[in-house]
Amino acid sequence: MTALLTAYVLMWPVLVLGILITIAGGFAKDVKEARQEGRTVI
Repeated sequence: MTALLTAYVLMWPVLVLGILITIAGGFAKDVKEARQEGRTVI
């Protein structure tokens, strides 16, 4: 039971990290495209 609870608790930071990496990757792609087109991101 302790191992399941530990896995459950540790799963959330891994999920959050994956989502953060996805968002940051998309933002970096948008910044790169904006620079190539000569416009601002915001």
